Amino acid sequence: MSMKIVVIGLGQMGGNMALTLKRAGFEVTGIDPSDTARQRLSDQGLKVASDAALPSAEVYLLSLPTSEQVRTVIESSPGLLEQDAGLEWLDAPVSGGPKGAATGKMGVLLGGEASTIERVVPVLEALSARYTHVGPAGSGHVVKLANNYLCAANLIATGEAVAMAAKAGVDPAACLAGLNSGSGRSAVREVNFPEWIFSERFDSGFTTGLMRKDLRLARDAAEQLDTPRALLNHVVERWHEARDIEDQQDFNRIADALLATARK
Repeated sequence: MSMKIVVIGLGQMGGNMALTLKRAGFEVTGIDPSDTARQRLSDQGLKVASDAALPSAEVYLLSLPTSEQVRTVIESSPGLLEQDAGLEWLDAPVSGGPKGAATGKMGVLLGGEASTIERVVPVLEALSARYTHVGPAGSGHVVKLANNYLCAANLIATGEAVAMAAKAGVDPAACLAGLNSGSGRSAVREVNFPEWIFSERFDSGFTTGLMRKDLRLARDAAEQLDTPRALLNHVVERWHEARDIEDQQDFNRIADALLATARK
């Protein structure tokens, strides 16, 4: 008998994860208050429902953009809070964008008990190229904030470095190849620049608004924990000062804006 999974939130990430799990043989129901989202997934063969009633399942996967929405769903779904039902919790922020969700190649950071992770290994293997247990509940989100902080800083640093080289007459693609052959390489340089920036596609599925939100959360966490944050504060300011990049635009555009200075 296949595992029953309810995916709550059928946006670009949740919808693609639901379809990936369905292809992997799980019995999946998708839930979303949006008629458009439900119809889109239904047209692709997914069983869908409104958020009026929560079906019974072995796994509930919440794919929602904000903590406020997660809280609203949990508080309006009493079944998710019934400990007698034997439910256990994992916080599991993901990376890889809609493409990773659609191909089962995401990266997943997991906070929670090892025994809980063991119960959902088949789900994790269907959805991800790699998953990493980083500590108790909440740890996944902390590491995700740290990761996005580094990604945001790398986009700015690489944009400035490549712009400097371009002003000196070096082709940006050649500069990037050189950086990736040395100690300056990173995922931003190896993936983001060729995939979304140099191609001018800017369709990663992660918005500038979401990056700004995560940077604010990272700064708030650093303040509460009283950890060094001089560079973090600077990165947060740089992202919020880029007012010509709107929140709904792809987050990689901040590096393109820096490269534009070299084209003038």
